[in-house]
Amino acid sequence: MLNLKKAIYGKLSGSLLTADIGGRFYDTQAPEGAEYPYVVYLIVSDVPDNVFQGYYEDVLIQFSLFSATPNNSTEIEGMYGHLKTLYDECSFNITDQTLIWMRRENAILTIEDHTTPAGTIQVWHYAVDYMVTIKV
Repeated sequence: MLNLKKAIYGKLSGSLLTADIGGRFYDTQAPEGAEYPYVVYLIVSDVPDNVFQGYYEDVLIQFSLFSATPNNSTEIEGMYGHLKTLYDECSFNITDQTLIWMRRENAILTIEDHTTPAGTIQVWHYAVDYMVTIKV
């Protein structure tokens, strides 16, 4: 999965989403006290699939977008739009594997309490799931 994660990160370079988050794109967990806005991505599941044409992996990836503008969803909605533009049905190269597709499966927007060094604040959280199928 390391090569898939590198490919996803590589696709981000120079994108509008990168500009939105100032490069704050974290693998699995944001560091303590991370500045908003930011994105965390992680592999939720990885299921092998052996069909007649070869071996595949069905990988569920979640992108969690965070914005600390609780009274206005403009920033988080812009981030979500740029995420969709970047990854919906996209293509990219994965070392030693072939991307078959990357499809958005689910998205949910919530407001959550986050503890920061300055205290507890409310932040927008957009959890967006993608199914990625790769040929190995």
